[in-house]
Amino acid sequence: MPKMKSNSGAAKRFSRTASGKFKHGQSHRSHILTKKSTKRKRQLRGMLAVHDSDQKAVARMVPYL
Repeated sequence: MPKMKSNSGAAKRFSRTASGKFKHGQSHRSHILTKKSTKRKRQLRGMLAVHDSDQKAVARMVPYL
């Protein structure tokens, strides 16, 4: 059986936690930052867990992550 291909876009966006779940960075943090408050930018900094209902779909997109 040949290796499965990872979805390259998903591989750049998701990473795995120690427990095997997936986490992702938040949106709205890349440009037009001048109008966003310091508090808003600070709260967008961290990573969030992927919702439980989406874990299976992400796992299918990145089988070797």
